[in-house]
Amino acid sequence: MEFSSRTRQKLARLAGDRREQYPHSLQFYLEPPTESISLVEFESFAVDRLKLLKVVENLGVSYVRNTDLYKTKLEAELRKLKFPYRALAEDDYEARRKDHISHFILRLAYCQSEDLRRWFLQQEMDLFRYRFKELSEGLMQKFLEHVNLPFEAISEDLKNELANELSASTPGYSMAKVKEQMLYKVGLADAVDLFRARRVFIKDGFAYVPFKEIDVIVLNNYRTKLSKALALTARSLPSIQSDERLQPLLNHLSHSYVGPDYSIQKNTGKISLEQIDALSVKSFPLCMRQLHRALRDSHHLRHGGRMQYGLFLKGIGLTLEQALEFWKKEFIRGKVDADKFDKGYAYSIRHNYGKEGKRTDYTPYSCMKIIMSNPPSQGDYHGCPFRHSDPELLKQKLQSYKIPPSGITQILELVKGMHYQLACQKYFELTHDVDDIGFSLSHPNQYFTESQKLLSGGRELKKEFNNSGNSQQKNNSQEGISSSSAPTSSNATADTELEGLEAYFTED
Repeated sequence: MEFSSRTRQKLARLAGDRREQYPHSLQFYLEPPTESISLVEFESFAVDRLKLLKVVENLGVSYVRNTDLYKTKLEAELRKLKFPYRALAEDDYEARRKDHISHFILRLAYCQSEDLRRWFLQQEMDLFRYRFKELSEGLMQKFLEHVNLPFEAISEDLKNELANELSASTPGYSMAKVKEQMLYKVGLADAVDLFRARRVFIKDGFAYVPFKEIDVIVLNNYRTKLSKALALTARSLPSIQSDERLQPLLNHLSHSYVGPDYSIQKNTGKISLEQIDALSVKSFPLCMRQLHRALRDSHHLRHGGRMQYGLFLKGIGLTLEQALEFWKKEFIRGKVDADKFDKGYAYSIRHNYGKEGKRTDYTPYSCMKIIMSNPPSQGDYHGCPFRHSDPELLKQKLQSYKIPPSGITQILELVKGMHYQLACQKYFELTHDVDDIGFSLSHPNQYFTESQKLLSGGRELKKEFNNSGNSQQKNNSQEGISSSSAPTSSNATADTELEGLEAYFTED
């Protein structure tokens, strides 16, 4: 086919416009798409990105992030679903376009509640982390310039002046390596995670961050922007909810991420109050075991602890009447008399069961919610011990629970790498004497349910000896995740994919 000179110029101009629209394979998704797309494309883009985020979630709790196995599996999924998987050449416009549009579609679906926003934010963060780390150093620098991150590279004179301090304060950096590396002067508020992990040199309110650690700063920046964007999107929902074409699809999308609904109590009334002490030792995750012990010792928990532990007990089967009796008996053993309990605390318990206020039947907290929100302060016992406890105190607690030294070392290594759910899975393995738990842990009530199944003989766990000690692969059956949550469809037509849309959304 031949084109006239004018036609060729027009096509070249269009190609240039496309490259200008998506100059990088990675972005912060600051500008929403403005083009018109068909409803079929809208649905197929949304479903593909949801499949991708589900795989990101499953891999995140089954493998240590950034290991070769994790990266190989995630890249395979990105390739299969035709998303940008590396810094591709100029001809990846369609992949970049799909990435851009699909992100905003799911942002609409997942801005509708706090739990949905938290889930979406976490998966998008993990996906962004992987893609950013895959960039070359040169492309990272170009990306930082593109998103206008105000990081100042320190001069050679200042680097030489601080060389001793930088080498001593930055793990793995010799004097020679410090002089080779580019370092950035970053405000301490942007480098809290690095400071907490003792990975950077701090002076006069600034962190001196090596280029290879800059991803932590970029991720914090992205998290802030995306979190604000989700809140703003939530405000515009009324106008979208009036669209009869989009609202049913958005609802389907938003409901498809959740696992078992632990607000539906299958074991209601089957657990007696007398069993709780024994169950807390055998089948409670460490966060709930800690709360139970604190309640027994001090006969009181602050609001954050009462919410986290109370909803967990509700999820394992305590009825409202049992919950009122349990909390009242414990509180009146402390400084709260019966009358004060009835006036000050009973209402909130009934509220959690949907019997007061807006009559909302509250759901037990997931691991993600516990890890990401409402960190404990002095005198609090809620939160995730793997996330919020000082490593030395965590070590002492694990020793008191008779965890073997080698197991404690493995758990602390996972905590150091910020793999908190993997640390909890390792705790499950060590307390249940198994080497492979056979599931991806994402909820305290899931931990309890799986523990009870195992202890009652309801499921078999195959013992597998792992010499790596780092739990890179948590479940061989997870290799089938892609086939169950993201069926291969690269050669199928859009119509064929959409015929199975309803079945896909009703999984789990």
